[in-house]
Amino acid sequence: MASTLIVVSYPDAFKAEEVRLTLEKLQLSYLIDLEDAVVAVKDKNGKVKLHQITNLTAAGAVSGGFWGMLVGLIFLNPLLGAAVGASAGAASGALADIGINDKFMKDLASTLQNNTSALFILVRSVTVDKVLPEIEKYGGTIIQSSLSYEDQAKLQAALDSAKKQ
Repeated sequence: MASTLIVVSYPDAFKAEEVRLTLEKLQLSYLIDLEDAVVAVKDKNGKVKLHQITNLTAAGAVSGGFWGMLVGLIFLNPLLGAAVGASAGAASGALADIGINDKFMKDLASTLQNNTSALFILVRSVTVDKVLPEIEKYGGTIIQSSLSYEDQAKLQAALDSAKKQ
């Protein structure tokens, strides 16, 4: 099943991070399955900064350390194996671009106004009737999505309802 991309902009630099934290809590309750969630902030000087959900370098180092130690045990030198594995894992993690393409996010975020933010989410699955009430209160404007026109209009209407309250 293909993941769904949704990009929502917010009128300040902090709202996207609030929404991402809410989505992470909902993921712990198995109400949404996020493949990736990245906050882009465009500061007052127009510089775009991406805040990734996972640190790929650290994840690669842990994974590489495990496999390196296993190989090291086989060849009777576990410390050397762990060191080589961790550094190789960290390098591969740093080079990997899993989820949403960084260039795409930076290019799209550069079109935002200064002192605003955007939330890029890649969703595998979602329980819409339970997730929507939790995020619609934050408002926002959909600036890109892979949703159908009908589904995108429904989501935008829900986000717009926060502005009226």
